[in-house]
Amino acid sequence: MSGPLDGVRVVDLTTVVVGPIATRTLADQGAEVIKVEAPGGDILRYLAAGSRSPAMSGKFINFNRNKRSIGLDIKQPEGAAALRALLARADVFVTNVRPAGLERAGLDHATLSALNPRLIHCSIQAFGRGGPYFNRPAYDPVIQSLSGVAGAFERSTGEPRFVPMVMTDHIAGLIAAQCIGFALYRRERTGVGEAVEVPMFENMASFVASEHLGAATFEPPLGPAGDERLLSPYYRPLPTKDGFITAHPNDNRQAFAFFAAIGKPELRDDSRFNTPKARSENAAAFFELRAAALREKTTAEWLDILAAADVPAARYNRIEDLLDDPHLSEVGFWEEDDHPTEGRIRRTRIANRFSGGMREETIPAPRLGRDTAEILRELGHDEESIATMMKTGAAFSEEA
Repeated sequence: MSGPLDGVRVVDLTTVVVGPIATRTLADQGAEVIKVEAPGGDILRYLAAGSRSPAMSGKFINFNRNKRSIGLDIKQPEGAAALRALLARADVFVTNVRPAGLERAGLDHATLSALNPRLIHCSIQAFGRGGPYFNRPAYDPVIQSLSGVAGAFERSTGEPRFVPMVMTDHIAGLIAAQCIGFALYRRERTGVGEAVEVPMFENMASFVASEHLGAATFEPPLGPAGDERLLSPYYRPLPTKDGFITAHPNDNRQAFAFFAAIGKPELRDDSRFNTPKARSENAAAFFELRAAALREKTTAEWLDILAAADVPAARYNRIEDLLDDPHLSEVGFWEEDDHPTEGRIRRTRIANRFSGGMREETIPAPRLGRDTAEILRELGHDEESIATMMKTGAAFSEEA
């Protein structure tokens, strides 16, 4: 059996996180992904801490599994020709090169659709076309700052901050993979490819607004924007006698069970807390009540009590605790492999399952240009031509 995207060919001209997350998602579902790297390679090879050898950071390994790598200098005619040959045979082209740069290189949708009318051309951009920010450079923190993510922290804690993950890259990358799936479905009906533009800023602004527009949804606004439950300083893991816990009763059944569990069943008749609307309007008092109660017992005691009451609750995991989480262990979330150059590595299993089949073969994240010669042979180059390209630097491989 194979993944749902088996047979789909993807040319990946992306770097850092947003693009590689999109193409890893496609690769994990069975697509053949060829990562095209310029001289020096993807900056993520060097950018993140933790590596056994140069140009193979742990972060790069995690974001670039199930891909092949070809090293091409597309500023040289032979390198550009090889890329065009790849694109002529591809189903999908994914890039996070800025639009002006794509046009200069002849890699814009208008040019490539003439070469391959069935091509899905996905451009992941910082900002959408038509606005004053279009074609500006940006990374995740720039988008978090501009889209209101950091502003939500300021409302909650009094200080603007970033989520300590490249969250906007992840979200935009996953949206890009989703959009590619939509475009492939339409191509099955029409036989024609199309351009897909995925702007990070607009997607994250939508993400924040969907959560926090609230009363400002209406015109005129019925109140200030912002979901005060989510912006509460108590919206976080709360202290117990010996650690932290997250308990989150939501509907009436859960809330009333929680009141009974903390020894205050009479709160179910308190007009501040007896309906979801009342608990939302009195979010600060509801959170303070929970915080005060949870301090009275240990984390283990609360987990037993709340599990028996069927109230949503969980222990607090540090990053390192994920490695030993009993649920992740039981479902086989962590897998270990012997990487051909990096030794024993730990990686995450693909979380989502398809009853029709999943990708079975796992390709380790590639050294820079690992597959250059093999891919050039597939494009029809003979050994002399490959050697010439390697000598001139039009194509290259760390392993050559």
